Amino acid sequence: MTNDELCFLPATELRALYQLRRLSPVEVAEAVLARIERLNPTLRAYVTVTPELALEQAQAAERAYAAGAAGLLAGIPLSLKDLTVTKGIRTTRGSLLTADWVPDDDAPVTERVYAAGGVLLGKTNTPESGWKGESTNRVVGSSENPWQIGRTPGGSSGGAGAAVAAGLGQLAQGTDGAGSIRIPASFCGIFGLKPSYGLIPYWPGSAVQSLAHVGPMTRTVRDAALLLDALAGPDPRDRGSIPPAGNYLAACDGGVAGLRLGWAPDLGFGRAEPAVEAVVEAAARVFEELGASVEPVAPGWSDPFAIVDTLWSSGMAASRPDFEQVRALLDPGLVKVIEHGQEIHGVDVARAEVLRGQFYEDVRRFSAPFDLLLTPTVPVTAFPTGQDAPGTINGQPRSYLGWTYFTYPFNLTGQPAATVPAGFVAGLPVGLQLVGRFRDDATVLRAAAAYEAARPWAVERPPAR
Repeated sequence: MTNDELCFLPATELRALYQLRRLSPVEVAEAVLARIERLNPTLRAYVTVTPELALEQAQAAERAYAAGAAGLLAGIPLSLKDLTVTKGIRTTRGSLLTADWVPDDDAPVTERVYAAGGVLLGKTNTPESGWKGESTNRVVGSSENPWQIGRTPGGSSGGAGAAVAAGLGQLAQGTDGAGSIRIPASFCGIFGLKPSYGLIPYWPGSAVQSLAHVGPMTRTVRDAALLLDALAGPDPRDRGSIPPAGNYLAACDGGVAGLRLGWAPDLGFGRAEPAVEAVVEAAARVFEELGASVEPVAPGWSDPFAIVDTLWSSGMAASRPDFEQVRALLDPGLVKVIEHGQEIHGVDVARAEVLRGQFYEDVRRFSAPFDLLLTPTVPVTAFPTGQDAPGTINGQPRSYLGWTYFTYPFNLTGQPAATVPAGFVAGLPVGLQLVGRFRDDATVLRAAAAYEAARPWAVERPPAR
């Protein structure tokens, strides 16, 4: 097996081979680190690489397997998003203001990765403070989409998406405040899960924490479930964190026969580009072959973007009380968001929360008859690197987050939502979104795994070599 083949082996397969002593965690770590060294100068998926730590952890994993004491992620190469704090490891947050920041603490996610025996390769790129759905910042520049250099991998977990797609780590952790796991997973042709709100603890907190989810980005569904099993569960630092509902890897079994699914190409406020919608609808119909019913539905919801915009912009403004002193060091697009946020009043935020509750009730009532809702993940394919947004969709202009209208509704509701690769348009990946009922992550994973078995995508590899 070549080094590059090792880089694309799923984490679940690596674990099995490690247990049989047919493969060494050190050998795999060295192969992935070599691939990062070769490809990262082009892709800029990683901001910081930690080879010494990775090899130390791989050696520890090898000893743990020999002793029969290996943790859930022992020897598995993985990355953390550069918004996630890591004690002793540079965490830039995509900002010139924290370009050399080395935290004194680990996030709960970091602690759990270490406790499970994971091999930390480094920190992946993000826009400043995760403010947009594209991954350009003034610290390292733009991440590139491995399917086509010159196209964005999306954001804000764009470095993670590019890394996983290009074989620069089996597992990646992302965060999602308006689609930031699902957008890059869709653009990069991988699996991404925004779990139920609070299932993976989020700390340190932020001014947009009520929208933010932590979740896995992987090449296979079962790899995501494995990572979710390692990371899920409450932590006292996050008062909104919740316990897991069973074993998520086991939940991937069972199929979808008898499930009732709603196919919604339009939630009521925007459709995908026609070529994207055609690919996604064909993917949705695969569930009929697997024994589920798929019914076209039209939710007809009012666009909740004003709610998202109020919470997001005011939160970004609140996070920068020193705005006038640091304005010149901030991303120009973020400056505009903060300026807008400064014009929002407390009563506007309170009203947004009232409207959020009403929107959740609309979604809950409409979704109740269905086990899952299916939608496009993103209405377009990857747009040019460095743009904050795609500009127009179906001829209509869209603002900085307004183009993510299939993803941000479910940050408001906190429901689990995943994206699976549906196919390609002009050589660029397209995703199908699976939205589950309240806290029903298990059904999302089970359906995604069934789809993957019927239409496997991990055999597809981007041309980035």
